[in-house]
Amino acid sequence: MSMAETVVEMRGITKKFPGIVANDDISFSVKKGEIHALLGENGAGKSTLMNILFGLYEPDEGQILIRGNRVKMKTPNDASRLGIGMVHQHFMLIKPFTVTENIILGSEPYTFPAINKKEAKQKVNQISQKYGLAVDPNAKISDITVGMEQRVEILKTLYRGADILIFDEPTAVLTPQEIEELLKIMKNLVREGKTIILITHKLKEIMAVCDHVTIIRRGKVVGSVHTSETSPAELAAKMVGKEVSFEVQKKEAQPGQAVLEVTQATAVNEKRMKVLNEINLEVKSGEIVGIAGVDGNGQSELIEAITGLRKITSGQIILKGKDITNKSARAIIETGMSHIPEDRHRRGLVLDFSIGENMVLETYYKAPFSNHGMVKEKEVFRYANRLFEEYDVRTPSAHVHARSLSGGNQQKAIIAREIDKHPDLLIAAQPTRGVDVGAIEFIHKRLVEQRDKGTAVLLVSFELDEVMQLSDRIAVIYEGKIVAVVDAKHTSEKELGYLMAGGKIDKAGDSHATG
Repeated sequence: MSMAETVVEMRGITKKFPGIVANDDISFSVKKGEIHALLGENGAGKSTLMNILFGLYEPDEGQILIRGNRVKMKTPNDASRLGIGMVHQHFMLIKPFTVTENIILGSEPYTFPAINKKEAKQKVNQISQKYGLAVDPNAKISDITVGMEQRVEILKTLYRGADILIFDEPTAVLTPQEIEELLKIMKNLVREGKTIILITHKLKEIMAVCDHVTIIRRGKVVGSVHTSETSPAELAAKMVGKEVSFEVQKKEAQPGQAVLEVTQATAVNEKRMKVLNEINLEVKSGEIVGIAGVDGNGQSELIEAITGLRKITSGQIILKGKDITNKSARAIIETGMSHIPEDRHRRGLVLDFSIGENMVLETYYKAPFSNHGMVKEKEVFRYANRLFEEYDVRTPSAHVHARSLSGGNQQKAIIAREIDKHPDLLIAAQPTRGVDVGAIEFIHKRLVEQRDKGTAVLLVSFELDEVMQLSDRIAVIYEGKIVAVVDAKHTSEKELGYLMAGGKIDKAGDSHATG
């Protein structure tokens, strides 16, 4: 390999934040035309390192070479001029604008005296076709799917001439189908001479598309390997620092009484279209019922209805024999329900409260935290610290803002809070979204533990293997209806995928296509 082929080289990069060394003397290099994964647990320092490469942070020590030349990056514009583009985890698009308007924002082609939209549209179409991005340049952002939004972000970087693309956890918000399409797009980009750095903790995707992996643990590089010479188990062990089990260990379920009964529940959206269509669902104590479905088939609305965040127009929801249909969220929580929400930022945490205060969001008005309406801070923080200890939540202290924790630690904090209320019904929506293998193993153990204590657990996840491994029974949701309930032990990914796409199973249990 000649030196000329190294397009990105980072030498001895160190970056400190108050109380933490995010990057500790990291060296990292990427060859032209490869897909290079940057793998590590949440909070290992991956995003910090890439934010340095993208000019969002300046390193305290170390140097960066792009195509062999030493560079200083003060801002993302410097990175952009050097041909580096970044597709962030949370998209930065302006909803009322069209795809084209978003793409040209900040680098508009001018033909005196106005922006040349026609020229821009042609260029967007050209790039879109070249890399198999299939995006409608005239669509409004507010009308397209998350997967499409991501393609617009990719187009935006290509439009600005990027040939080194950084993808930050790009599959966290995608359906299995969209993930497959994205991996194809990444291969197309590389075929056309681009270089990709992929920040991720999903081993399956690394094995599928990456040439090379650099593993970071707690701010240090712990290894750099060719994908062809490693295995998921080896990568997981390097990244977490110990062997990780991918199998969920659980004994036979001992289901008891029905805790949650949803009967004929129907709900509509703003456009009066049915988002829940006469849903029937039962979860008994001591079992995990998983909901499998392609995103957008009513799983979010179902959870909103059960948790009191959405009114149903007909039907009934019973929790522990009590009718909770259209009751307030607080009344439902008081009846014995806990909820791990799918969007931890919008529904799980108040980001500008301390992480300690976040532990009592639903219980602050009760003893021992409250005394005649006054919140007892000492009790709150004592309680929070016990939970952090028990659930391995890594935070400098209980007093820091919730937003300063890494995603995985935010998620563990929410799970600690919800499980510690000893609910009769635990709703876990995307409980491991955006967390690494070590934390996934931990969260899975906790959910099974709850089941074994007699809690009724309702699991919603887009990760099919997660649904199959954790659930005792699996309910398939399609177009707002539960179309089948199958025994987790006796189903397959193929059968579930078929049902999720609207296929039917006849009485004998054989699936067949319905024309």
